[in-house]
Amino acid sequence: MDPTTLGRHDSWEGVRAVVAGFGVSGFAAADNLNHLGASVVALDESDAGDRAEKAELLEVLGADVRLGEGATATLPDDVDVLVTSPGWKPSAPLLAQATARGIPVWGEVELAWRLRDPNVDTPWLCVTGTNGKTTTVQMLDSILRAAGLRSIAVGNVGLPIVEAVMDPEPYDVFAVELSSFQLHYTDSMSAQSAAVLNVAEDHLDWYSSMSDYAADKGRIYERVQRACVYNVADPETERLVREADVVEGARAVGFTLGMPSVGMVGLVEDILADRAFIEQRDSSAAELCTIGDLASQAPHFVANALAAAALARSHGVSQAAVRDGLRAFRPGGHRIAVVGERDGVTWVDDSKATNPHAAQSSLLAYDSVVWVAGGLAKGARFDDLVQAAGKRLRAAILIGRDRDVIADALSRHAPDVPVIVVADDETGPVDGGHAMERVVGAAVELARPGDTVLLAPGCASMDMFTNYAERGDAFADAVRRRL
Repeated sequence: MDPTTLGRHDSWEGVRAVVAGFGVSGFAAADNLNHLGASVVALDESDAGDRAEKAELLEVLGADVRLGEGATATLPDDVDVLVTSPGWKPSAPLLAQATARGIPVWGEVELAWRLRDPNVDTPWLCVTGTNGKTTTVQMLDSILRAAGLRSIAVGNVGLPIVEAVMDPEPYDVFAVELSSFQLHYTDSMSAQSAAVLNVAEDHLDWYSSMSDYAADKGRIYERVQRACVYNVADPETERLVREADVVEGARAVGFTLGMPSVGMVGLVEDILADRAFIEQRDSSAAELCTIGDLASQAPHFVANALAAAALARSHGVSQAAVRDGLRAFRPGGHRIAVVGERDGVTWVDDSKATNPHAAQSSLLAYDSVVWVAGGLAKGARFDDLVQAAGKRLRAAILIGRDRDVIADALSRHAPDVPVIVVADDETGPVDGGHAMERVVGAAVELARPGDTVLLAPGCASMDMFTNYAERGDAFADAVRRRL
């Protein structure tokens, strides 16, 4: 049976679906395909976490779940569609075999789009970018809720989008975070409005080139209905808008930390102002809120607020709701979070800054920094970051597998900055918690009144920690013990 012709109200009986990966989105895809009547086989190399428990549940309902080493080596026979979890490379055996056999490969987002209720037109407001996606989507959701709408943050954050789409009680609007991996396997989505916040080096261990990575980000603009929101300070985002095939009448709307031109949102002194969604935009601007209304005045945080506001305004949300939603919003953990202050030194956890672009944005928010960095660089370089922020560095404390990549950039572009390396000791590798104790001890010696000790690693965390949250917690705990 051809699954490309089916929707949520059709019977999927006879459709043979394979789900690659059995994490959060994989389980959601397998569960709902099984519910629709498809014959489901879910495959994953790991049975970690709650996978085994969820596998038992789905098997009771009739699905075939295979977990463990070797489970994803061979694509079963007689497959009509493969639904992949994000992050799976096209070269992975299951996906490569599906492509070779002409079998459609969808991501969970593509499946969700196809399972929308045709009788309920719930708009998708979508966000991607190298950095700031989660914060912007959560800001957007806060604004939409302040407008009295039944909204939910979905996709790469919050609820899997298949679950949200299949909810029997329809939502008014979705605030959708999309990674480049999710967009790679999305072909038919038509967002009401979409934003690309920025495009910088990341995931170069997954993509063969920056152009391929940027192209996947740009897929979010395809078939946009109302507004393509782009970053005036990042010409690549505007280029992606210009190349997109959008619905006739869709507009390009820039956001800027400078004075907004007609058709943009931006700053007028300390006011977030709209010159895109008001009738008098040729001659005036509408006040949305002030910088003081936001939880942080860091430039990248303000930029995220402007992008969220633009998407909300494109949906018809009032100025008052934008103000109230942004006032109410507080960022999640490990995002420019102050974890301690003593003797004129501020300690900030921005462990979520997992690539150089994010770390640079964080560094530029402070005047004098003892920078804590390192981890898994994922093929990224740090030369641009050090050139941009080197004069702000009191010192750098480096940890993790790829610390030498950062040290080399510092030696080339900021040779006068003291560098402390927390490396393996004589007894073996340093565990994450012990490393952070040493980091904080070194930072106490280096920092001066007026400095910020900033954990903005510019790298992924999995060489020493389970995830960025565990890394941030280890830093915060070490700071509190020392202070």
